[in-house]
Amino acid sequence: MRGVIFSLAVSVYLLLSLSSPAVYAANSQPFSQWVADFKTRALNEGISPRIVEEAFQGVEYKSRIIELDRKQPEGRLTFQQYKDRVISQARINQGRKLYRQHTYLLQRISKKYGVPAKYIVALWGIETSYGNNTGGFGVIEALATLAYDGRRSEFFSDELINALKILDAGHISPADMKGSWAGAMGQNQFMPSSFHNFAVDGNNDGRRDIWKSLPDVFASTANYLSKSGWNKDERWGRAVKLPAGFDAALLGREIKKTLQEWNALGVRKAAGGYLPTDPDILGSVIAPDGVNGPAYLVYDNFGVIMRWNKSTYFATSVGLLADSIAAGG
Repeated sequence: MRGVIFSLAVSVYLLLSLSSPAVYAANSQPFSQWVADFKTRALNEGISPRIVEEAFQGVEYKSRIIELDRKQPEGRLTFQQYKDRVISQARINQGRKLYRQHTYLLQRISKKYGVPAKYIVALWGIETSYGNNTGGFGVIEALATLAYDGRRSEFFSDELINALKILDAGHISPADMKGSWAGAMGQNQFMPSSFHNFAVDGNNDGRRDIWKSLPDVFASTANYLSKSGWNKDERWGRAVKLPAGFDAALLGREIKKTLQEWNALGVRKAAGGYLPTDPDILGSVIAPDGVNGPAYLVYDNFGVIMRWNKSTYFATSVGLLADSIAAGG
């Protein structure tokens, strides 16, 4: 369980910290007054009075949420350390089991959205350990606390409005709208804005339930990747072996070369052998721990995964877990 909590927390932290300003201003209003003012804003934006009152019933300022928002990871994890924590053999085994168990549903969704099922399962696994840890915070309370706080008030205020719109549309009840301390929701950890942009009704019951409905969870994940530019004819990337003396200046997603060019530079498959020579595929070599650590040749779909979470560690781990799940399918 500790590893599950770690992976969820790190994913949320990496996602939110990228654009977080270092300086913030404390709110001078009492929280109760801030809530009263926000209720007026919500009503003015068309949220029904019933939902506004029900959603904020019992909502309090939670200092624990601010502590989690401020907490910095202790030291810098290497990619190898991160990978070892989020891609355990137990997680691989469970992913393979669930992949087989839900094959029909996954293949139907995969065909519709053009996204291989293994990536849907891998994101499910890394985000919430296949739905086993979706976060125990009330989303409205978490977002209200963060919106009241001065660090990213505008962002979280907008997310709070989006969350209220989800409630107003009847997709979930306020009591069941649980998520992470940062307001990421459901088995695929969508922020409310992502819910509006990408969540879909996978079982045609009129609701987009990413908390309890696996058809909705899987279809929403696939829709996110599809709308973000997924290429069904390419993989995410692959582990590679770099030659001795490889120029570190060639590392990074901004450096794109054909597979033939990488072959000429001595890059090989991790198990040995030349790379494929498809002239239409461009790839970049990344090595999160430097040229002496694990290296990967990544394609455009890797960038699509990074639109989900702007972390090289996260995106690489999703690709590796997906491949491991499919290998045992």
